[in-house]
Amino acid sequence: MTSRPDSTYRLQITSSFTLEEAATVTGYLHRLGADWAYLSPLLAATDGSGHGYDVVDHSRIDDSRGGAAGLAAFSAAARAEGLGILVDIVPNHVGVAAPRQNPWWWDVLRLGRGSAHAIAFDIDWERGHDKVRLPILGGTPAEVLARGEIVVDPSPAPDAPDGTLSYFEHVLPLAPGTGRHSDDITALLDAQHYELRHWKDQNDELNYRRFFAVTELAAVRVELPDVFAQSHEEIVRWIREGLADGIRVDHPDGLDDPEEYLERLADATGGAYTLIEKILEHGEELPPWWRTDGTTGYDALGEIDRVLIDPAGVDELTALDARLRAESGLPEAQEWHDLIHDTKRAMADGLLQSEVRRLVHDLPFGIVRAGDALAELLACFPVYRSYLPAGREHLRHAAEEAARRRPDLASAIAELEPLLADPDLPVARRFQQTSGAIMAKGVEDTAFYRHTRLGTLTEVGGDPSVTALSVPQFHTAQQRRLAAWPCSMTTLSTHDTKRSEDVRTRLAVLAEVPERWADVLDELRGVASTGHGPLDSLLWQAAVGAWPISSDRLLAYAQKAAREASESTAWQHPDAEFEKGLAAIADAANGAAKPIIERFVGEIVGHGRSNSLSAKVLQLTGPGVPDVYQGSELWDLSLVDPDNRRPVDFAERSRMLAELDAAVAEGSLPPIDGSGAAKLLVTSRVLRLRRDHPELFTTYRPETVTGPAAAHAVAVDRGGLTVVATRLPVGLERVGGWGETTLMRSEMPSIDVLTGRHFTGGPVRLAELLEHYPVALLREVR
Repeated sequence: MTSRPDSTYRLQITSSFTLEEAATVTGYLHRLGADWAYLSPLLAATDGSGHGYDVVDHSRIDDSRGGAAGLAAFSAAARAEGLGILVDIVPNHVGVAAPRQNPWWWDVLRLGRGSAHAIAFDIDWERGHDKVRLPILGGTPAEVLARGEIVVDPSPAPDAPDGTLSYFEHVLPLAPGTGRHSDDITALLDAQHYELRHWKDQNDELNYRRFFAVTELAAVRVELPDVFAQSHEEIVRWIREGLADGIRVDHPDGLDDPEEYLERLADATGGAYTLIEKILEHGEELPPWWRTDGTTGYDALGEIDRVLIDPAGVDELTALDARLRAESGLPEAQEWHDLIHDTKRAMADGLLQSEVRRLVHDLPFGIVRAGDALAELLACFPVYRSYLPAGREHLRHAAEEAARRRPDLASAIAELEPLLADPDLPVARRFQQTSGAIMAKGVEDTAFYRHTRLGTLTEVGGDPSVTALSVPQFHTAQQRRLAAWPCSMTTLSTHDTKRSEDVRTRLAVLAEVPERWADVLDELRGVASTGHGPLDSLLWQAAVGAWPISSDRLLAYAQKAAREASESTAWQHPDAEFEKGLAAIADAANGAAKPIIERFVGEIVGHGRSNSLSAKVLQLTGPGVPDVYQGSELWDLSLVDPDNRRPVDFAERSRMLAELDAAVAEGSLPPIDGSGAAKLLVTSRVLRLRRDHPELFTTYRPETVTGPAAAHAVAVDRGGLTVVATRLPVGLERVGGWGETTLMRSEMPSIDVLTGRHFTGGPVRLAELLEHYPVALLREVR
C-alpha cells in the first residue's frame, strides 16, 4: 500500500461487529476496489458505547471491539489483501459517564487536585472551591438526601480503599479518610473532592470543560506534553508497529492549539497520513501551514450536493415555508444569518452558559457586562474558531457585528477584543475552543432543524443560504482542491451526516418539483400534523427521503429533530402533548399516509437515483481521497445517528458484487432498480480504477458540452478518464432529453468503463453516451 490512500472504506467497529469480524470482510473490500480500510475509534470506551468516541482508557483497545488481538488479526487480514489502515482517534475528550471505568477520572474524583491525573483535565478548581461539580442528581442535594437515595458502601476495594457511594447507577469513590463519616451522609459529601449537583446545573454551574454540551465527555489537556504522551502511546504504537498507516483526528477545534497538536502528532508518527475532522464554513480555507493531509470531506460533500440542486426551485420552497408558517401562526422566517445568530446566542445563554462563565472567570480584570458581551461575540463569530495569531479578521468581524446588534455592549466589546486577540492570554485560547462548541450546537444541532425547506441544504458544514452551485462554480471548487489539498478526504455519507447521501439526492428532486411537493405535503398534513408546518415539512421529507422506513425509525428521527430544534419541545424539557403529533406522523407514514407517500416516491425515485449515481461518480472520481461509508455502495436510505450506524449486511454485498462481476463479464448490465446493483457497479469500477490506475486522476480539466441540454451535464477530464454526470434530471426530461447535446472530445478512441461500449474519437452525443446510465466513464484507448 502507499503512504497516502487512493480511497478509503469506513467500518464502524462495535461489540456486534468486532475487529475479528471486520477482518473477514477485507477480501470484499479489496474486490470492491477500496485502497485503505478506515476504522472507527478503537480505544477502550464506556461499556455499551456504539460509537467509541467516549474513550475511558487510552492504554488499551476496547475488549468488546476485539482488543489488541483483534487489531492484530484485522491488520494481518488487511495486509494480505493489500489494504492500508486509517484509524479514527479522539484526542479532545474522554468518557466520564461511568467514572469507575475511567482510571484517570476516578483518581481525580478520589484524590482531587492531589491526583497525578488532575492536570490532565481542564477543571476550574477555584470556581468549584476545589471540587469537581457533578450534575447527576434528580433534585437538589437536600431533596435527594431526604429521599435517602444516596447509598454508602464503606467496603474497601482495590480502586476505592475507603469505599464508595452510589446514586442509582452512579458509583463514586470516597476520598481517603472519609469513610468514618458513613453515618452522616451530609458530612461525608462535604468531605469529598466532588460536589453533587442537580442535573440542571450543567448548563451554568459546571466547572470542567466538556465536549460541546455533553457533560458525560470531559475534555483533556493534550497540549501538555505528558498528557499527550500518555494518551497517544498506544496510538503511536499502532503506527510504529505497522498495525495502522494513518490517523483521522476527531474534533481538532476543541483543542487548545490544533497546530501545535498536529506538529506533535506528526513528529510522533513519523509524518503518517493524517486527516482532521475540520468543518469549514462556506469560503473558509484550511490553514495551509498545518501538518495534515486535509479534512474529512464535508466541504466536498456540500459542493457535490449543490451542483445537483435547482436554485429556482429552492425559491419556491422558501415561499412554501412562508405559507406553512402563516398557516401555523408562526412568525416569518428569519434570514439564515439572523437565525443562526439567535440559536448560537441561545446556546451561549443556555446549554453552554457554563463555558461563557468560565471565560468571564479567565478575564484578567473586571469588565462591566463581560458575560453578555462575550455571549454576543460568540453568537456573531462567523466560523467555528480562529487559530491565533491567524484569524484575527474573524474576531474583528464578530466585534463589529456584535456592536451593531447590541450597541449597548459596544464599550465592553471594545475592551474584550484586544484581550481575545492575544494568544498569550488563557481567555483568548479558551474563547477559540468555545466558539466552535457554540457554532456546532447552535447551527448543526439547532438551526439545521429549524431551517426545513429542503433537507439537502442542512448538512454538516453546509450553509443553506448558498442553495446551489453552477457547473463552472463546481469545477472551480474541484480545481482548488486538487491544487491545495490533493490528499484531503471527500465524502458523501458519514456516521455524523444528518441524512445519508441517497436521502439527500432524492430530496434534491423536490427543488425541481416544488409545486408538486407542496400539494403532496398538504395531503400528508391532512392525514397527520404536529400543528407546526415547517416541522411537518421536515418530518414528511424524512419519510419521503428514507422511504421505505419503519414507524419506529421515523419516530426516533422525529423526536430528535423536534427536540434539537427546541421550538415546541426540547431534550431537557420535552412537551409530551406536542410530541403526540410526532407519534401521529410516524404512525400515519405506514398507515393512512402510506398510499400518498408511495405514489409520490414512485414519481421521484428514478430522478433521485439519477442524482445518486451522479453524486457518487463525481465524488469517487473527483480530486481528493474518496471515502465510502460502510454499506453505501448500495442505496443507503438512512437518517441521522444512530439510524446511520445500523448493522451492514456484508455477506449480501459480497454476493452481489460477485454476481455483478460475473454478469458484466458476460455482457449483462444491471438495471437502475431497488437492488442498488447499478450503484455497486459505479462504486466498484471507479474504486478499482483509482487503485489500479492512479495516473488517470492527475489533472482536472472541465470538458465542453454543447447543445440544448448542456446545462444538465457535468463533464471533466481527470487525466485520461473523462467523467460525465447528469444534473437536474426532471428539467432534462421536461426539455425532451439530451437531443443533440454533445460532449466535445479529442480524436482519441475510448471505452465506457461502466458499460464496456467503445466510442470512436471526436464529439459524442450524450443521448448515445448516457443511453444506459446517467453517468459515464470514458477511458482513452491508446
